[in-house]
Amino acid sequence: MKQLIGFIVINQLFKLLSTNLVIDYLFVIPEEWTQWFDRDNPSGTGDWETLDDLRKENPGQICLDPRDIEALTVSGLTVSAAGEKIYRYDLKSGLICRNKDQDDRYCYDYKVRFSCEATSCKNVCWTKWYNRDKPTGSGDWEHLSALIKENPGSHLCSEPVYIEAVTVDGSIPAIRTGQNFYSYSPTKGLVCRNQDQSNGSCRDYKVRFGCSCS
Repeated sequence: MKQLIGFIVINQLFKLLSTNLVIDYLFVIPEEWTQWFDRDNPSGTGDWETLDDLRKENPGQICLDPRDIEALTVSGLTVSAAGEKIYRYDLKSGLICRNKDQDDRYCYDYKVRFSCEATSCKNVCWTKWYNRDKPTGSGDWEHLSALIKENPGSHLCSEPVYIEAVTVDGSIPAIRTGQNFYSYSPTKGLVCRNQDQSNGSCRDYKVRFGCSCS
């Protein structure tokens, strides 16, 4: 019988000392995403969704130490699906797409949001880690629909509110690897395609999902 253990996790640093327990849920202080920001349009030199400018224009709405960044085109494409050459896309700079770097000399219009540690104590229930695929074929496909289908009776919910992905080797956060992701969202899971990588190969990832505690 699976045992349920609750932990209050600060700064996402914890160690599990017992290896004899199967953990399905961890009760944590979750991270929260900001609203979407779209401060610029690519009508000039490009689309400059810089963190410094966003903070100046939206005082108090972005935390001092974001943990993650997500960007989409205003039409809903991921950065990887858009296929453009992005000059900057990180937690220090935000997102910068320069028109001069594009084959057609024009960037998409992007919006960005940032993940911050939650200031309230809303509980989120985390699943165990899942690693259903290896990047030996077309890539690493850790998509939610397949995980739910392959793990009947598990505590995977149909509409997670959070996702966390790290490498199997070294537990490096996906956002820190520098790889391009075809999909990386709570409701879709993580999909890394080998064809989108500069070296032709994805790393092997594992994922877990945060669901609203019932």
